Amino acid sequence: MKLHRLEVRAFGPYAGREEVDFDLLGADGLFLLHGDTGAGKTTLLDAVAFALFGRVPGARGDVKRLRCDYADRDAPTEVALELTVRGRRFRVVRSPEYDRPKKRGDGFTRQPARVSLTWISGWRGEGHTRIDDVAREVESLLGMTAEQFFQVVLLPQGEFARFLRAETAEREKLLERLFGTERFLDVERWFRDRRLVKRRELEALGRAARDLVQRVAEVAGEEPPEGGGDREWLSSLLKRLDEAEREADRAAAAGAELRSAAERDRQR
Repeated sequence: MKLHRLEVRAFGPYAGREEVDFDLLGADGLFLLHGDTGAGKTTLLDAVAFALFGRVPGARGDVKRLRCDYADRDAPTEVALELTVRGRRFRVVRSPEYDRPKKRGDGFTRQPARVSLTWISGWRGEGHTRIDDVAREVESLLGMTAEQFFQVVLLPQGEFARFLRAETAEREKLLERLFGTERFLDVERWFRDRRLVKRRELEALGRAARDLVQRVAEVAGEEPPEGGGDREWLSSLLKRLDEAEREADRAAAAGAELRSAAERDRQR
């Protein structure tokens, strides 16, 4: 994710329009966001979070209080964020729900929340103006929920310690989504499944080998060895069978010679 430009209007302590050009600030690499206490540093981070998710982290999460109390009565409360995620550049413009002075008469009227997502480059799809559609699109692109984004990317004051104190399973799940390790988990599952298949095949071959040893032992009139040693026993048995076969061949040859001799004697 790369931020390009942030605009805020009547948001938090900013009564007017303020703009942050992240491309300009980051031209030389890293940049530092600093200022006196209460200068509005955290508000800029809140504006990024609000543009993306329609909410801000922690105790500041009441979006109805995001409108600046000192803004002009006709100034809309609005945050616009331009960013690139996975090669897609887009702009999100969002306004919270808040009470604004009525244009006629006294009192206030409720201004409903609004949002729009417009593609700039890297994607030709249609934009979105429904809150639910924008939420799904942003979460899909970032690969994180608002809570995960607040814990890992935004890291507001004191929240990093919360991430460190999180349960191991929670951190593991979050980091898996953050770094896209699902493909490695798929590979791991593939190897695990293959190992199970090969183990079953090996067990089947082992059973077949034991059955074969038992049948060979029955034919040979011997008892197979107990507790292993089948390979050595079979090797010894095969050697004896080879020797017995050679003895049988020699006996057959001798018998044939004797029959030939007897036949010659009868012919004399």
